[in-house]
Amino acid sequence: MKYMPNRLQHESSPYLKQHQNNPVDWFPWGKEALQKAESENKLIIVSIGYAACHWCHVMERESFENNEVAKVMNDHFIAVKVDREERPDIDHIYMTAVQLMKGQGGWPLNVICLPDGRPIYGGTYFRPEDWVNILIQLNETWLQKPDVAYDYAERLTEGIVRSDLIPHHEIDEPFQLQMLTDMVDDWKNSFDAKHGGNRRVPKFPIPNNWLFLLRYGFHTQDNTVLEHVHFTLKKIASGGIYDHVGGGFARYSVDAEWHIPHFEKMLYDNALLVSLYCEAYLHKQDPQYKRVVFETLAWVQREMMHPSGGFYSSLDADSDGVEGKYYCFTQDEIVEALGEDAMLFIQYFQITEEGNWQEMHSNVLKTAVDADILAQEAGFTADEWEVYLAEVKKKLYAFREKRNRPALDNKVLCAWNSMVIRAFTGAYRTFNKQEFLDVAVSCDQFIKENLLDGEGNLLRQPEHHGRQVLGFLDDYAFYIDALIGLYEATFNVEYLNRAKGLTNRVLSDFRQEGDTVFRYSSKKAEQLIAEKREIMDDVIPSSNSVFVTQLFKLGLFFDEDKYRSMAMQTLINVFPQIKTYPSAFSNWAMLVLNEVVGVNEIAITGPESNTYRRELDRTYLPNKITLGGMNENLPLLKNRIGESTRVYVCKNKSCSLPVDTIPAALNLIFNPEIQ
Repeated sequence: MKYMPNRLQHESSPYLKQHQNNPVDWFPWGKEALQKAESENKLIIVSIGYAACHWCHVMERESFENNEVAKVMNDHFIAVKVDREERPDIDHIYMTAVQLMKGQGGWPLNVICLPDGRPIYGGTYFRPEDWVNILIQLNETWLQKPDVAYDYAERLTEGIVRSDLIPHHEIDEPFQLQMLTDMVDDWKNSFDAKHGGNRRVPKFPIPNNWLFLLRYGFHTQDNTVLEHVHFTLKKIASGGIYDHVGGGFARYSVDAEWHIPHFEKMLYDNALLVSLYCEAYLHKQDPQYKRVVFETLAWVQREMMHPSGGFYSSLDADSDGVEGKYYCFTQDEIVEALGEDAMLFIQYFQITEEGNWQEMHSNVLKTAVDADILAQEAGFTADEWEVYLAEVKKKLYAFREKRNRPALDNKVLCAWNSMVIRAFTGAYRTFNKQEFLDVAVSCDQFIKENLLDGEGNLLRQPEHHGRQVLGFLDDYAFYIDALIGLYEATFNVEYLNRAKGLTNRVLSDFRQEGDTVFRYSSKKAEQLIAEKREIMDDVIPSSNSVFVTQLFKLGLFFDEDKYRSMAMQTLINVFPQIKTYPSAFSNWAMLVLNEVVGVNEIAITGPESNTYRRELDRTYLPNKITLGGMNENLPLLKNRIGESTRVYVCKNKSCSLPVDTIPAALNLIFNPEIQ
């Protein structure tokens, strides 16, 4: 039965539009829904998900497309649909509520609220019969015992507000390396020595975890940590979680072996993983890392790029209603696609006749971590193998493209696009490929033209029918990071000046007197039932840790003590949490590591500054900022510009005498006793 489209037909979010023909009378989040709930004295259903969410689709098919379920929802409730990626501020609040109620959360997220938006019940996926029973019971309680609902809502909302409050702290002594060593020694106990990563299922690749451990292992010369990081990255890149045919990573693996993925592909996962693999390549020049970076960025450009230079959000896990159908192959399909090349690649990709994903009687392509040894055994040189492997993957991709593709979520989000800029600038600096920088510059231009309002505020996404969603702290933090990355790749000071302007806006709009960390929403944004502060690092680092990192860097670039002291005090406030749970605060831990080992401020001045910068970038040196060029536009460059190219190494407000080669500068860094 076909229904008249509901109010979601006017939304821009593909996730919301997916529900426009449901028999549920959905509202988008906004005043209309809240006012209707108040005037009719009805509870609100807030249902939150995102376009690539598999179980969101399942609950839609089972419940939201079910006439009987829809009737209960429509008769007794005001139903509101929210795209969590579009409105993470709303998602943060109701996810916290469910975690407080149930001890865990996830998506779809379904919360029952009072007419004023305060939650009284919630959960994730519900079977249709359970969902209906819960709704009927809650409605009866609301009509018969409203005082019970109000009392619970008040206590739960107080818990939401308290959940991320961080007290002010002081430290008696400077940060010590031993603090980090104690944390990492405990962390080692959870390492999965057989499959890489941590011992848990499902397995999420959390880039900031492995980035911190890579840097820690490098600075402390802890080979146990370094070996486990590289083992983990090899396992992830070899597993089915990586799309060996088209490039890019899936969201997570449902097993311990990184083999069977949850097939949705998210822009942010891939941007952050590219940055991680670039840094890992600088430390250990493994050709598999380079292959992963180039293939993933090729996928991002080919399948995720907006015509004007921005990037879309995600690809669905499902096609034709089946999870992973687009990505899997039977052995017969491999033979059909590759012909005489098939036998080698049946072995290379560990294909079996019955299927290595036996549940689906198909194969999720994976390789052994040393699979490229097959190339040597078959008589290929390393360069010949890369060419041949690329040709075979192109054949498999062409075969796969005959299938129905997973759905695209074409939202363009500021924070996620900023991560992509960082990934492309990192790849440019690692591999010196001009195209990567060009893509990053083009994406920045898209943000300038589409994600800034007339007053200079960042927007979460482009304006739609006159409706704007103001940028959140993660939008500002990641974009400032992207601008700093563009500066360090080009020495164009305009990028740094823009980063400083946005930083000052955060300082005025995202913090109030007495705050110990930064708020997630601007004071100019819609006021919700609670002010949230994002502290814990997850797959995406927390907006606070990213912003504080950039605040500290800009303090160095501009010699701005206020920035540095505010960044350090925020870090000190959070530090007790870091010690307790380092894997959930690893981006913060990188700040502690930099404070312990110090940051090298490397100024390259003169006509060959970019050439010198490219030479410097071939060395793994994670604790550095780089600045330079021919203009005295930053404090560290003043009175240091001449006709010849010079390099200055500065640290803790002290600079070396100039040297005229990069090797000499590196000698000052790695052998400071010679100064």
